[in-house]
Amino acid sequence: MRDLRAGHGLTSRSVAAQLGWSPSTLSRLENGLRGISAEDVAALLVVYKVTGPERERLLSLAREVDRPGWWETGLPGLPSQLPALIGFESQARRIVDVSMLLVPGLLQTADYARAVMVDGGVAAHEVEARVVTRLGRQTVLSRSDPPELHVLLDEAVIRRPVSSADVMASQLRQLIAAGRRPSITVQVIPFGVGAHLGVHGSYVAFDFDKAPSIVHLEHLRSSLFVDEPADVRPFLQAADTLAGQALDPIRSAEFLTSAADGYERR
Repeated sequence: MRDLRAGHGLTSRSVAAQLGWSPSTLSRLENGLRGISAEDVAALLVVYKVTGPERERLLSLAREVDRPGWWETGLPGLPSQLPALIGFESQARRIVDVSMLLVPGLLQTADYARAVMVDGGVAAHEVEARVVTRLGRQTVLSRSDPPELHVLLDEAVIRRPVSSADVMASQLRQLIAAGRRPSITVQVIPFGVGAHLGVHGSYVAFDFDKAPSIVHLEHLRSSLFVDEPADVRPFLQAADTLAGQALDPIRSAEFLTSAADGYERR
């Protein structure tokens, strides 16, 4: 939809005015921050003068979007914004995960994820559904054209024991293995760096081929997406700074190996 608007030389404000929408509504539809219905698409296609087979193709895609995905069907208790997050993970060209407290969900083992949820107070009857969903999200990293994943991991994540020493050792071994994949970079930010920019909180930044970058922030009971370029820019700049302060990938792998060995000796 964004490409069609740009191709006609139209501003989001002018299109929104023609449809009686607010500019922010159109922006959220284009950025995927709000679900788009077939009716929304049909209205936009009138403005963009799209007819014939192309109109039917786009309407068909819109109808498919409305159908429940594997993460929405039969899995109670999942966060309301999870479908949007999964969508962004699948569409992103590059994902940068600045993680200060826990191993990123895209790289968690089942045992680690389960322990995080149990210790985090997730209801017992919801835990397994959430674990299945989290592991399902990881398939995006195994497809033929995976997004580039860059993980910046604070040393606190490594030192904080989640569940048993065996679970931690296995989790760290998985991080090491992930870092060997050409599309994944894992860097550790050691305590010696001091009070770096990441101490203000964890976040995930998504870069896309044909859309502006967005940032996902998650808290105990809520999460939000930041999509205004002026608001997103400081997060991207902070990630670049942290990447320069962190151990390089080779030294990070050595650091993780030493930590895993330590857990296994316990």
